[in-house]
Amino acid sequence: MNSIRVRVLLALLGMLVVTAAVMGALTYRNVLAETERLFDYQLRQMALSLRDQGEIAPAQASSLVDEQLDFVVQIWTADGRIIYPPRLRTDLPARALLGLADVVVDGKTWRTFSVATNDRVIQVAQPLQIRQRLAAGAALRSIVPLLFIAPAMALVVWWLAAQTLAPLRRLADGLRARDEQSLLPLPTSGLPDEVSPLVSALNGLLQRLGNALGAQRAFVADAAHELRSPLTALKLQMQLLQRAPDADARAQAAQALNAGIDRAGRLVEQLLTLARAEPGAAAPAHESVDLSSVVRSALAETVPFAASRGTTVELFADAPVRVQGNTPALTALARNLADNAVRYSPPGSRVELRVFIDSGVPVLQVDDAGPGIAPAERERVFDRFYRHAAGDEAGTGLGLAIVRSVAERHGAVVELGESALGGLRVRVRFCLH
Repeated sequence: MNSIRVRVLLALLGMLVVTAAVMGALTYRNVLAETERLFDYQLRQMALSLRDQGEIAPAQASSLVDEQLDFVVQIWTADGRIIYPPRLRTDLPARALLGLADVVVDGKTWRTFSVATNDRVIQVAQPLQIRQRLAAGAALRSIVPLLFIAPAMALVVWWLAAQTLAPLRRLADGLRARDEQSLLPLPTSGLPDEVSPLVSALNGLLQRLGNALGAQRAFVADAAHELRSPLTALKLQMQLLQRAPDADARAQAAQALNAGIDRAGRLVEQLLTLARAEPGAAAPAHESVDLSSVVRSALAETVPFAASRGTTVELFADAPVRVQGNTPALTALARNLADNAVRYSPPGSRVELRVFIDSGVPVLQVDDAGPGIAPAERERVFDRFYRHAAGDEAGTGLGLAIVRSVAERHGAVVELGESALGGLRVRVRFCLH
């Protein structure tokens, strides 16, 4: 039973039934007790009213022995002689107990009240069975209204439950009516306090989904635009290769085609890396890794490229530095930083990478001897496909975008500054765990 409405209804109806049963039982018991006290009061008043009678007239006597009456009157003289009723009934109490008492005669219980005067004793008796039947009838009649009120209350409870859950139903209907492209926030006016946090959370989710879808659409559009140029260049280079008049021209065209394929392959690789590092992608599992070892592995892929340019790459990471992260993602971050540093540094220059602890915080620092980045551009260089104007090296414009995406997923901060080598200094400061 997963329906909130059914559970609320069953709970409220259960409480209503229990409440009606308890109220009925208490009402029945109280009315029964009150009726018993009322009957005792009648016995007492009848007996006291006969106390001051001198003699009982025959007409009065005949009314007192009417068998339709529930009350029986007996009168004794002071010496114990019964003077009323004229004919002694065998089933009546044969003796009087002053005050209220229960007297059993031949298995029949009588409720009696007796009072004594100077010359007589007066007793008024009533069968207990009749008293109980009359009291039970009065008590039952008092709880009959509950039998009609309970169903009416059940209908009211059903209506109230439906009205209370109506905002949830309207919210579900509104969401059901939307298509996959509609990410507008849900209306929050007129909602109960208990539903408002749910709607606010849904609106936050819709906003995040909108941002993720927008970023994805922008990424796809940018990627398509960026891939168009290298693919066109490859097509032209293929045509040049086909039209080459001699072996030397074909060799040059083949070399240009091979370089174009390398550039296109690097662009595709960078796009895939960025897609994996995007906020909307599935978060990789984090574990304790040695940042020094990760950077050392990333450099192994960059050293051949640095050697082709005559660039010296130095790593200062003697001690292990532990961080919480994903090894492939951190490797991509370190490889892009090292690759950018080598790519934008002049041939024959030096690139330095350091892994150390600064005020208890793990830091990865990369220094190069390139043209650097002006402070006004340091924020824009993290945009996808933005290429720094300085330098002649053609890049994909994705390296620093990948670095920031990976850093954000690891709770790290990327800082750009001026290097002592004359170029750019990049610092990645990881958070403490």
